[in-house]
Amino acid sequence: MNLPSTFPRLKGFRFPREVVAYAVWAYHRFALSTADVEDLLAERGVIVSRESVRLWIKRFGRHFADCIRRDRPKPSDKWHMDEAVITISGKKFWLWRAIDADGDVLDILVQARRNTKAAKRFFSKLVKQFGEPSVVVTDKLHSYINPIQNLAPDADHRAHKGLNNRIENAHRQTRKREMIMGRFKSPRQAQRFLSAHDQINRHCNVNRTSIKMWDLAE
Repeated sequence: MNLPSTFPRLKGFRFPREVVAYAVWAYHRFALSTADVEDLLAERGVIVSRESVRLWIKRFGRHFADCIRRDRPKPSDKWHMDEAVITISGKKFWLWRAIDADGDVLDILVQARRNTKAAKRFFSKLVKQFGEPSVVVTDKLHSYINPIQNLAPDADHRAHKGLNNRIENAHRQTRKREMIMGRFKSPRQAQRFLSAHDQINRHCNVNRTSIKMWDLAE
């Protein structure tokens, strides 16, 4: 699957769509800061400020992610679910993440708690989007038990830490991005950014042999 081909018209923008698309892609594909992207563009003869890069990422990252979700095949009905600690304004929050058997990110949800209510909120969100899974793999967190039994009673729930290594790579990408960004500023910012970053980063990694950045701007 190629990168999404739709791209909004950039009325009033000084730079062409190809440049904006490249900047957004490079930021999400690699562990780069906005300053790194600024330097990368400068090496190609494009002089743009890191603030402009930041605004492009904020404005168009979600658009790219939405296109990827729209165009991707139906996900597998075997889900891996896990939660990881992230720091927001010096406080501990939980990033709930789900991927399918192919490693594609289904969704994420930033929450303040790691309990049954939080597990139900996230699992309910997934079921509404994708229907009931046939298999759910989690760690041994007991908070998953009731939501899975109530919302997907026919699913095979496999609670075993060793079976869930597949999702750890996605968590590592988040931690790497946290370090570059200097932590997230608010739960809303973390939710908005990571929901886009997960989709774009995973999609670009899987399709790295066939990516053409200008496909984004056609």
